Amino acid sequence: MTHRPWLGVYPQGVPADIDTSHYPSLVALMDEAFAQYAQRVAYSFMGKDITYAETDALSRSLAAYLQGLGLSKGDRVALMMPNVPQYPVAVAAVLRAGFVVVNVNPLYTPRELEHQLKDAGAKAIIIIENFASTLQSCIAQTQVKHVVLCAMGDQLGWLKGALVNYVVRNVKKMVPAYSLPDMVRFNDAIAQGERSTFLAPDIHPDDIALLQYTGGTTGLSKGAVLLHSNIIANVLQSEAWYLPVMKSVPADEQTTSVCALPLYHIFAFTVNMMLSMRTGGKTILIPNPRDLPAVLKELSRHTFHSFPAVNTLFNGLANHPDFGTVNWRNLKVSVGGGMAVQAAVAQLWLEKTGCPICEGYGLSETSPSVSCNPVTAKEFTGTIGVPLPNTYMKLLDDEGNAVTAVGQSGEIVIKGPQVMAGYWQRPDETAKAMTADGYFRSGDVGVMDERGFFKIVDRKKDMVLVSGFNVYPNEVEEVVASCPGVMECAVVGVPDERTGEAVKLVIVKKDQHLTEADVREFCRANMTGYKQPKVVEFREELPKTPVGKILRRELREKR
Repeated sequence: MTHRPWLGVYPQGVPADIDTSHYPSLVALMDEAFAQYAQRVAYSFMGKDITYAETDALSRSLAAYLQGLGLSKGDRVALMMPNVPQYPVAVAAVLRAGFVVVNVNPLYTPRELEHQLKDAGAKAIIIIENFASTLQSCIAQTQVKHVVLCAMGDQLGWLKGALVNYVVRNVKKMVPAYSLPDMVRFNDAIAQGERSTFLAPDIHPDDIALLQYTGGTTGLSKGAVLLHSNIIANVLQSEAWYLPVMKSVPADEQTTSVCALPLYHIFAFTVNMMLSMRTGGKTILIPNPRDLPAVLKELSRHTFHSFPAVNTLFNGLANHPDFGTVNWRNLKVSVGGGMAVQAAVAQLWLEKTGCPICEGYGLSETSPSVSCNPVTAKEFTGTIGVPLPNTYMKLLDDEGNAVTAVGQSGEIVIKGPQVMAGYWQRPDETAKAMTADGYFRSGDVGVMDERGFFKIVDRKKDMVLVSGFNVYPNEVEEVVASCPGVMECAVVGVPDERTGEAVKLVIVKKDQHLTEADVREFCRANMTGYKQPKVVEFREELPKTPVGKILRRELREKR
């Protein structure tokens, strides 16, 4: 194996390598947590606490219900929910029953949802009613035969649950009309499962745990196949990395993490939910991180130690007038991921909380964490840190040779137990993504300093990173190209104060009557919010190479 210069900056007590084969499956990890921490609070949501024992009982009943539908081991079950307690219960149920979790962004449009359900071959979906109308409009084109429908208040007890559901449906009008005749309500599925027998299947480290969809360069997203062993490895790597500061949490305090990132995003899935199960921690579920006053109100009720977030959220909170209503003094680690953390935001966060933002780096294909700054650092480095235990990173030039000179740029490639098994049913794409010696090509261009710290300087792919979400220009272009009146179009990323980058769309009209409002309305109907263009520009023609390839670089430049 290659030389690892970064081991010299590892904090005391963090090993170069850890035993990632500690559990045969995520189910074994969860079963251990359910037994060991039964009486502890696992999740806190809207003022209600749900214990490990309750999560255990609910997920076992739901697993029995799902098995009773006649699904076979390895079948895919889609989950389409924000951060509500039904999500971790559903994850535990799907995995315990021997099935595969397919994480779905609840804000997807029917077009996006249909592609993902068809591609994954999902047989069942557990979905919150707020998005049932989206499912209704595409379910007939998919293999989904079973729908379990949740409501916001399902797990809040009879009175509070009924009140919350009434407000969500009738006051805030957040549930558009839908018709899914054969659906079963979440609590009814649990009740049916309680009367059924759960049969624990044999689950192995190389069985698939989840399909985590990531943007596709061809315009359609691909499912990263993450095995039980991949996620376990990343949970244990993350635990080892955070230990130098987390071990200072007083013995009588339950380690508590804030989960404001969506759990369907692999960062929160692994670093919030699964890591908390491993350590017997409590997770504060934030259903809507955009509602900053509600986030701060919820946090003011808790003592918490760990806060993974994206730059946008750190920035929004630190600048909010209610920031001071929260006790930030117990915060041990603030992990920034998903997008670049800006120095000014990191500076403000440190001033206001006393806890530096520790920036890390990862991808859906790597479960996700690959590198991170040492959690003992007292200042912001502006780098993505150093590779985690058991992880190898190197830089390759355009010919595929390793870059040896310090400060010279190359594509970041990654090897480690957290790297996916490949793309779901896409051997062609898998082959393109891996090197001959088993490294995953990240598509990011970076440099490494003499101590082993990596910094991202550019992107090989034309991907746009909006608040930590990948937007692939090809997908947006494909959608916009089908808009009446568009002759051709191109998409690039432009810098944005709030979201890091934003989508800029340049159009050549076929019909001169086409307006910006028409384009925006079309985009709203076909793409989820973060993919929609912030800037729409009309031009007479697009800059192209002699062979007709659009020069995106020229479109990025201000005119």
